[in-house]
Formats: sequence, structure tokens, C-alpha cells
Amino acid sequence: MKPVQPDATLARIVGSSALPRTELTKKIWGYIKKNGLQDKRNRRMINADDRLRKVFGGKGQVNMFQMTALVNKHVR
Repeated sequence: MKPVQPDATLARIVGSSALPRTELTKKIWGYIKKNGLQDKRNRRMINADDRLRKVFGGKGQVNMFQMTALVNKHVR
């Protein structure tokens, strides 16, 4: 897969080096699990902390499918 470059906002979560989308997704999920951001009742929902809220466009909670679209806005 072709590597993508995260912008400064996303780099605070996954690092600033270019990486394939599959690795980008793994790092985001690692961050979510490490910080306990997956909703306890509805596991499809991601609760945003301060860093993720900036990636999610200010939203406090998104589902895992919306997350992909929102993250794509922060890569080139």
C-alpha cells in the first residue's frame, strides 16, 4: 500500500512519519484501546478525548465507520 502522510493534528496520535493506511488504522485503534475510548455499552462508538476531538472535527463521539472518513481528511 502507498504510504500516506498524516497532518500535524493526526500526527499527535500516530506520529509524523508516512505510513500505509493499514498501519495508520492500527495505530489509531491502539490509541483508542490504550486510553479506553471505546464506548462500554455500544462498542461501535468511539468517545473522543481532546486529541481525537480535533481529528473528529469537534465531535465528542463518532461510530467506527464515520471515524475512517474523518481521519481521511487529515492525510495526504
